[in-house]
Amino acid sequence: MARLTGKVAFISGAGKGIGRATAIRFAEEGAKVLIADLDIEAGNETQKLIETNGFTSGGEGLFVETDITDHDSTNNAVKRCINQFGSLSILHNNAGGSTMNDGRVTDFPDEEFWRVMKLDVYGAFLGSRYAIPEIIKAGGGSVINMSSNLALMGMGGRDCYTAAKGAIASVTRSMAVEYAPDKIRVNAIAPSVTRTERLKKFLIEDPQILDQQKDHLLGFIEPENVADLAVYLASDESNVITGQIMSIDSGITIS
Repeated sequence: MARLTGKVAFISGAGKGIGRATAIRFAEEGAKVLIADLDIEAGNETQKLIETNGFTSGGEGLFVETDITDHDSTNNAVKRCINQFGSLSILHNNAGGSTMNDGRVTDFPDEEFWRVMKLDVYGAFLGSRYAIPEIIKAGGGSVINMSSNLALMGMGGRDCYTAAKGAIASVTRSMAVEYAPDKIRVNAIAPSVTRTERLKKFLIEDPQILDQQKDHLLGFIEPENVADLAVYLASDESNVITGQIMSIDSGITIS
């Protein structure tokens, strides 16, 4: 039996990168997946990739255009998920990301600080606000947040992003305590530099990012590597793991 048979997942930011890789892996393992993304073309492409894979596990995908920072949009996407699949057992608060506008706390523009806080932190709050009550109705499940290795170690030039991902690490622990009585596990994944389309754009603007690869003992992370960890945290295999910030960082935090 596939590892996520009978489970329904809501994944924000599932149009590209880690979110897309996770949506495909979840479907491969038998889950029904709500693909929530603001990018219509990318979201539809993720749904198409799930459909054309023809998984024999019973996995499915449904794209719903979603602004995860907006109450009505997020609530509507969760309702679409319930209407389509009947329940919800997994929430992956994946949407987020850094930009080249980030910098030192003395230098970055206010707009970048509020952008990353609204998307990475507030977006995770709204996803949780509307999805968790449905997970409780389903009898429990798994919430997977996205932190970063930069929440666990120091690095210059990304003070907005580190602040946001540090907040996610902290709220993951408190949510784990709050929702344990409801049989909901709450964990976070903390990747290092991951080889997504966004990274490729960053490399054009700042080739020095490649210098970081020397600190990764096994090279840059691939989106599929993160997706594999998400499958584990979504599955019953991790049924006694909660409140953990799980690094997938090619050894950078120990080197």
